[in-house]
Amino acid sequence: MIRSSLFLALVLSLSPATASFATEIPPVSEQAAMAAREIEALLARSFPADAPGVAVLVARGDKVLYRGAHGRADLAAGTPLKPEDRFRIGSITKQFAAAGVLSLVEAGKVKLDDPLSKYVPGYPGGDRITVLQLLNHTSGVKSYTGIPGHMAGPIRNDLTTAQLIDVFKDHPVDFAPGAQWAYNNSGYVLVGAVIEAASGQPWHEYLRTTFFEPLGMRDTGYGHDPAVIAKQVNGYSHDGTKPVPAMLLSMTQPHAAGALVSNVDDLLRWNRALHEGRVLKSETYRQMITPVGKAAEPGASYGFGLAVDTVRGQPQLQHGGGIFGFSTQLSYVPGLDITVVVLENDDNYPGRERPGAIARRLAAIALGNPYPVPTPIAVEPAALKAAEAVYRFDPTTRTLRVVDGRLTAQRTGGARSALVPIAADEFLYEDGFNRLRLERDAQGRIAGMRFFANGEGEGVVGTRSDEPLPVEAQGITLPRETLDRLAGNYMAVDMLLKVFIDGTSLKAQLVGQPAFTLQASSPVRFAVPEVGADVEFARGDGPAASLTLRQGGQTIEFKRAP
Repeated sequence: MIRSSLFLALVLSLSPATASFATEIPPVSEQAAMAAREIEALLARSFPADAPGVAVLVARGDKVLYRGAHGRADLAAGTPLKPEDRFRIGSITKQFAAAGVLSLVEAGKVKLDDPLSKYVPGYPGGDRITVLQLLNHTSGVKSYTGIPGHMAGPIRNDLTTAQLIDVFKDHPVDFAPGAQWAYNNSGYVLVGAVIEAASGQPWHEYLRTTFFEPLGMRDTGYGHDPAVIAKQVNGYSHDGTKPVPAMLLSMTQPHAAGALVSNVDDLLRWNRALHEGRVLKSETYRQMITPVGKAAEPGASYGFGLAVDTVRGQPQLQHGGGIFGFSTQLSYVPGLDITVVVLENDDNYPGRERPGAIARRLAAIALGNPYPVPTPIAVEPAALKAAEAVYRFDPTTRTLRVVDGRLTAQRTGGARSALVPIAADEFLYEDGFNRLRLERDAQGRIAGMRFFANGEGEGVVGTRSDEPLPVEAQGITLPRETLDRLAGNYMAVDMLLKVFIDGTSLKAQLVGQPAFTLQASSPVRFAVPEVGADVEFARGDGPAASLTLRQGGQTIEFKRAP
């Protein structure tokens, strides 16, 4: 349901039936044992037995290569997770809602170029917003999860569809319909409203009768239904270094943007039905998976409820989900008919890869082309020092700097990443995916850098500039009583920021992202050099009432959560 890019086009031209692929992988019977061993080892390294965990399923067609679970469903009771357990799936819900609208298109009850006002009369500017723009996040409507303060308290209130629309409908649009692409939860609340107006049923009931029951998806349902809630595992967050129960919210509010609950088995059933032609007609399905307009541009590549990218050079259709207490990923590799499901019952486990990264590794294993474990080579300190520079990828930059004897890379406004040298002039990011290669001129001098996102493709080239390295902030030590005043949880737009004390330092962590040390320059002002951000707390004698985050030209005020 929730995406955050702070402190943080690929179009498929082939249908599933005709998609071609070059990767050669062994028969399923031979591959299953090999894949299971690799997957089990990966999960065992990542998920302790006594912490919130994960349920995973990897399949080729209807042949399951791996199905298992690690960690606990209930920490207090010590209940282990089982593969069949139910999880909130967050924004994976969006592809179900999109398919629901498309089924109504096929029935002649909805047209993609219909104005929103046809289904939600009186919506401000609704005559200029189309159903298609709701589906591919180009509508420009204000995302209610980005309204200041909403996620800190009002998110707990039970609301009808009309009441939820009232939360955001009178807010100014972020851009004219169709002018830009921006991930938007309000757009999918409106998708749910379109389903309700066209079908005469609550959006989730329409999905149940149209998809879940016919497909035998007995473990998928509406997250506000008491019968569904009773069979769902507990969800967790983290307060510094320890797991805590997830923040509360009413599951009426994620709506068609993120309110479904499911399990790995049902999501396999869904993937096979959707991508193999048993949910939508071929032409309708092609529209669902083909980004158009602003949604087709780099950085978006978004169809209707599905993002389009590649894994190990193969096309991939995928979507993640993040909601209080849960993080999820559902991926599909066409042609090879590979499904990957990753369902976690935590929303920000520290020091662990997110479900999207884990799913990418699992898909690569299923492809028979796993991402290698990086094997570092020795590099002379002088060679690392020679690479230090600002490399320009207009309009952004990447700065290479030696920190504590390791070469690091930092994109404009992004986090600093340590690099692992794996070959002459070649470095792998610690995520094991992103890679860079130093480019040399005819005289052997470092003239640029080639960056390979997710290790895919030909990469993009940045030119070495003569700009000085950005100045590193120097911190001061603050007394414990000052740190105590600042520690706590802060909310803004769709983000929860946890500020906590670690030894003599203050750290901050956005849900779903790593923790960063705050470097003090005064009792209320701090720098976060790893991500190029500044944080300023409200002054006063008692607990700080708010903090202001400045990063990449943006300013966001966080209010202390109750």
